[in-house]
Order: sequence, then structure tokens, then C-alpha cells
Amino acid sequence: MELKIEYLDKNSLKPYVNNAKIHTDAQIEQIKNSIEQFGFNDPIAVWKDNEIIEGHGRLLAAMQMDEIETVPIIRLDDLTDEQRRAYMLVHNKLTMNTDFDFELLDLELDDIVDIDMSEFGFDITTLEIDESDLDDDNEKNKVNVSIVFNSSFEFEEAKERLENIANEFNTNLSIKMV
Repeated sequence: MELKIEYLDKNSLKPYVNNAKIHTDAQIEQIKNSIEQFGFNDPIAVWKDNEIIEGHGRLLAAMQMDEIETVPIIRLDDLTDEQRRAYMLVHNKLTMNTDFDFELLDLELDDIVDIDMSEFGFDITTLEIDESDLDDDNEKNKVNVSIVFNSSFEFEEAKERLENIANEFNTNLSIKMV
């Protein structure tokens, strides 16, 4: 089937009642920022009767944007009900199964100077420790850091990077998943 982009009134789309993907207010804000910055470049996939298969977050963002009346859609009416349900889950899950190559990500982020990437969830901060806040010499050698990861893949990637840094500085490092 050849995909064809159509434009429909955003109010004519029907969110799937059992959509398992969570869309937080923060994520919806990021999607709105992306649409404002780059345009609505990712069509929403719909099935029979304009029921959404994937793109619920984009529709939620568009619903909060008065300047958007119509949204791009693609129809996937050739899918069976079971295929539609499976594709919906697969589409959302596959993006969560991997993370960035952090070295390449850092290179790319370094070259983006006029766009605030923190609006899209990129944390571009560095950890700085003021040693004057530490009480004694023994404490200067200890640092406790807590990080929350969205997936075990993110944890494993970060763990590997931190272990490499610790090895470079010939220091001990204890990393655990709680």
C-alpha cells in the first residue's frame, strides 16, 4: 500500500481508548515546542473511522495549539484489528529499545547553538562539585550521585560510560540499579 498524506480537522480524530502509551504534560509541552520550532512533520497514523493508531501525543499537543486546525494523517486501513493493536505497541516500544551514541550526541549538540535543546528533554548540564562544601579530606574522595533512568538500556549505557571514566582516572566506582 502506498502511503498518502491527508489533512483532517484535529477534532475529527478519535484517540484509541486503550492506548497504553503514557503522555505526560512535560512530554506534550516538548512535542508542542517541536511543532512550533520545526513544523508538524510526522503524520498521525489512523485506522478506520479516524481512530488513532499512533500519534496520540502529537494530537494532544495540537489540541492545545489554537493555530493548528488540521493535522497530517496517514491511513493504515489495510491492517487487521490484531495488526493494528500490535503495530501500535511495536511502534511505541521500538523507540524505547535503544538510546543515543553519547559521543556522537555530544558532537551534534555542540554544533546546535541557536536552538534550546533543553526544550526537547536534552539535559546539557555538567556536574560541578564545590570542594569547600565537603567537611574533611576523606569526604573529598566520595561523591554520591543519584540518577533516574527511563529504561534499563539507558542505565546500561550510562553505567558503561561512567565505568570508562572511572578507569581513566584510576578511581573506584560503585554503580547499582535500585
